[in-house]
Amino acid sequence: MRLLGCILALTAIASASDVLEFTDSDFSSKVDDHDIILVEFFAPWCGHCKRLAPEYEKAATALKGNDPPVALAKVDCTANEETCKKYGVSGYPTLKIFRAGEFAEEYGGPREADGITKYMMSRAGPTCKDLESVEDVDIQLSKASDNFVMGFFEDKDSSLAKDFQKVADAMSTDLKFGRTFNKDALAKYKYKNEVVLFQPEKYKSKFEESSKKCSEKDVEKIKTWIGENMLGLCGERTQGNAEKFKRPLIVAFYDVDYVKNVKGTNYWRNRVMKVAKKLKDSGKKFYTAVSNIKDFSYELGEFGLGDAKGDKPIITARDEADRKYVMTDEFTMDNLEKFINDFLDGKVEPYLKSEPVPDNEGEAVKTVVAKNFDEIVNDEDKDVLIEFYAPWCGHCKNLEPKYKELAEKLADEPGITIAKMDATANDVAKPYEVSGFPTIYFAPKGSKNNPRKYNGGREVDDFLKYLAKESSDELLGFNRNGKKKKGGQKKSEL
Repeated sequence: MRLLGCILALTAIASASDVLEFTDSDFSSKVDDHDIILVEFFAPWCGHCKRLAPEYEKAATALKGNDPPVALAKVDCTANEETCKKYGVSGYPTLKIFRAGEFAEEYGGPREADGITKYMMSRAGPTCKDLESVEDVDIQLSKASDNFVMGFFEDKDSSLAKDFQKVADAMSTDLKFGRTFNKDALAKYKYKNEVVLFQPEKYKSKFEESSKKCSEKDVEKIKTWIGENMLGLCGERTQGNAEKFKRPLIVAFYDVDYVKNVKGTNYWRNRVMKVAKKLKDSGKKFYTAVSNIKDFSYELGEFGLGDAKGDKPIITARDEADRKYVMTDEFTMDNLEKFINDFLDGKVEPYLKSEPVPDNEGEAVKTVVAKNFDEIVNDEDKDVLIEFYAPWCGHCKNLEPKYKELAEKLADEPGITIAKMDATANDVAKPYEVSGFPTIYFAPKGSKNNPRKYNGGREVDDFLKYLAKESSDELLGFNRNGKKKKGGQKKSEL
């Protein structure tokens, strides 16, 4: 009986999933049942698939109640090779959108719940919903869970109404749009031939208006206005919209939960907003947001706050150069105001994840850490070739002796520095982008803000030829083709 109970419990858990599961035998018939459906092709052993699974499940639950509903499904490619081969699946996870049983498009959206939900909502139904009565408008605005853009128009064929549709088509993955031509609705809301941004009930506060009217009449200008206002004075920053927040940005991390605890969430948000409004009214230019501390634990780790806990918000900031800052004092409105002022006035030291500065004396390959990055890599008198590596990376280990040999061959070249940096133990400065290992950049003198990514071969001769050709000044010991000069180094002029 106990075994039977366990089996029934496991069955109940499995059946609770809102993600549908298709196989080779039923894929075509089941996909055909849905006007629109997102299908994930996965492998059980795939790490990326495992990370996606809980986000995909959350999105499936959210989209199940959408109007119209959007289904999410999955196919195990290790057990259903025929279907996966038919749709050209070559990596995992692969996500595809189907309409009326036919493949429609590759999924090009985010891989977290909020982003998946918004992306698929934008693909389901019209990009702009027509609301034909006062009741329709009332219901839409009362049930909106996020900011909502509404167009109030007298004439369907007006240029503004047509431009509004173009704006909705372009921005429907970011926001929901609606429009009405109903005279009673225009009279009740007192808008005529205007575009209005409405906040949902959960975001309303005394520190900003719950609706804003756009005075622009041109497509691009309307889009710009919406982009500048859609997040409000202090927006809810999620994994799906994080890149939308401009900098300098101050973020309050705590238990943000607009589903189960609206009152508690707004208790702290209102305090951040009060400070933000005061400083913005005085002419300060910056942006603020609140984020769920659990959802962004990885980001807090970048600030050295991976183990941070507490009942009060944790405050961080990023400036326009992507430098990171941490408010070390306990959260109070006075401390927050002081931190923001000091941050904007350049009185706060940026946080750097960095190993100790090494002694590079006598080393052919110079070791760079975050704290000496500017000194070595951004030295305007030197061309620098820098390798970003990870200690565990096999390709990096294979490259190490060749990279050292290259540095030794160029040891007498005063204008070249060969450097390396452990990108797992140090912050990588902008504009460098490291998404795999090893990643190699060439930073020529006089152009340190525009380093060039190295994509050539990884033998010593490949590096020599590249540096001989790209170096700002001709190398002493090598021709521009990377060949060693006859008679050694060229003579210095007297």
